[in-house]
Amino acid sequence: MSQQKMSKVTAAGLLVAMGVVYGDIGTSPLYVMKAIVEENGGLKSLNPDFILGAVSLIFWTLTFLTTIKYVVIALNADNHGEGGIFSLYTLVRKKSKYLIIPAMIGGAALLADGVLTPAVTVTTAIEGLRGIPAFYEHFGMNQNIIVIITLIILLILFTVQRFGTDVVGKAFGPVMFLWFTFLGGMGLFHFGQDLSVIRALNPLYAIKLLFSPDNKLGILILGNIFLATTGAEALYSDMGHVGKKNIRVSWPYVKICLLLNYLGQAAWLLSVYQDPKTQAIEQLNPFFQILPASWMIFGVVFATIAAVIASQALLSGSFTLVSEAIKLRLLPRMKIMYPGSSIGQMYIPAVNFILWLACSLIVLTFRTSSHMEAAYGLSITVTMLMTTLLLYFYLAQKRHNRLLAACVSLFFAAIETIFFISSAAKFLHGGFVAVIMALFILAVMIIWEWGNIIQEKASDTVHLKEYVPQLTALRSDESVPMYQTNVVFMVPHVTNDEIGKQFVYSILDKRPKRAQTYWFVNVIVTDEPYTKEFSIDTLDTDFIVVVRLYLGFRVNQEVNVYVRQIIHDLMKDGRLPEQPQRYSLTPGRIVGDFQFVLIEEELSNNTELDRWERQIMQAKLFIKRHTMSPENWFGLEYSDVLYETVPLIIGKMKKTRLIERSK
Repeated sequence: MSQQKMSKVTAAGLLVAMGVVYGDIGTSPLYVMKAIVEENGGLKSLNPDFILGAVSLIFWTLTFLTTIKYVVIALNADNHGEGGIFSLYTLVRKKSKYLIIPAMIGGAALLADGVLTPAVTVTTAIEGLRGIPAFYEHFGMNQNIIVIITLIILLILFTVQRFGTDVVGKAFGPVMFLWFTFLGGMGLFHFGQDLSVIRALNPLYAIKLLFSPDNKLGILILGNIFLATTGAEALYSDMGHVGKKNIRVSWPYVKICLLLNYLGQAAWLLSVYQDPKTQAIEQLNPFFQILPASWMIFGVVFATIAAVIASQALLSGSFTLVSEAIKLRLLPRMKIMYPGSSIGQMYIPAVNFILWLACSLIVLTFRTSSHMEAAYGLSITVTMLMTTLLLYFYLAQKRHNRLLAACVSLFFAAIETIFFISSAAKFLHGGFVAVIMALFILAVMIIWEWGNIIQEKASDTVHLKEYVPQLTALRSDESVPMYQTNVVFMVPHVTNDEIGKQFVYSILDKRPKRAQTYWFVNVIVTDEPYTKEFSIDTLDTDFIVVVRLYLGFRVNQEVNVYVRQIIHDLMKDGRLPEQPQRYSLTPGRIVGDFQFVLIEEELSNNTELDRWERQIMQAKLFIKRHTMSPENWFGLEYSDVLYETVPLIIGKMKKTRLIERSK
């Protein structure tokens, strides 16, 4: 879907929004009321005020956090149509260099949530099989069969990522539209039998429940209530897929269907909470219990499909998040594939494997959805808090009213802090899993960012202009064999004509590289997602070209393709001489051969670094060696590439002097 189409409200856009944006929040009714009832001690502990209070808390949470914060406010903070915490960071990063910290924390926590969502939603859906008499007669409460089915579904889900989801993706929208209609219809059926539950929309019931002695968890019940809005951050992150207008138009229908389902579950609970037969049901889930018996199989299958779609949307979001982090230099390079044709659809094999492994281990370790729910929610509250912090800077920057921005941000931060404390209370019951995963991802980000800062502080640069006479002489020196027609260096930084000393050293000292044209290419990732621009500086020569490629953080870095376009443009304008090839498959070829030189760095033992910085640099270089190669990253797999190793010297050189032995 193009950016132009996404800016308009269309039937197709609304359907795509249903399938891509609301998968996570749309499966919340599967487990929210179940978690609330279980944590309070089961049906026996309920009373009308508790049930109405729980739904009231869900409604106002969806209203304040999802509707007002994300749909009304956050969707305005779009970076050329893209949303999410990293896009928001790029909008405000000029305000303070320290804003990288909340961006990294929020991004790490959101990726950790990507592991938990498939595990929780698919397991909950499969547990609904117990409501089918034939299944219950054969397997009873045996959780092993649930775990096996869940693991098989997850394996299939993660395996199909490599093939792309264009065909399946087109079906996501209509299926999720039917899912929300199904949610609303089932809820309305029971809600219509007891319209009095509409009282739950009165916020007094929510406030009363928080301080009621019938609420055995007290304020900590909000940890379960928060599960109803865990998909709000994904809603913001997926804005680039469908556009803000399509989200805003489709959200009211989604919210009404969700609310009707929660009201229907509440009406059912009010009718059965004193029934001994219903009280005896193990691992009772109101979502499946409100279904007519003849609909149970259909409900379980439909819930499983919705859970898979929710997981798929979150996986796609995780790939996008990692891709953005890589291009913002917050994570090391990894192989990125684009199996589909739609915007934003990508596949990162390393991330897919790690997510599948972690997700499967969580299912095997926690086994039941009840145990997984304890781990779920904590990481996403952290992301929401970090988003709120960045939103403050955005609002202050946009509206020029710091007081209003502060009031709005503090309001949401206060709500989210309470949810965070409630979720953190589950730390020992499973929340530690989300924290460990988020801390691991954050550690990699910190090492990568800190390592970049250390390197940049100590980078040794030279003025390329000063070496033009030597390069001119080398180019004309026929006693030196012609190395290549075009020698291309990938340069991480260029300021005016300043480049890293190691690149000039490679041409003149490492091995004299006589060439017709010397290229120094610097890739700059822009704040805009889809930029494809370049600028050049020939230093008043016709054989040195300093290229700056301005590529959006969602654009493939196919440097080989871009350089060949640029050389044709320069020759056409007469700024570079033609390079006619005597031997070629292409008659009249005017562009010569290329050698791409990639310089790898090894930390020198002669560099003086404090112990901590040395550990950071060694960790960064270790990670770099085990992730994607520069040639794959820059799209040079089919080009002539040379790797050269140079010592990485940071800080002062150690002074050593040998003493001659006396005879």
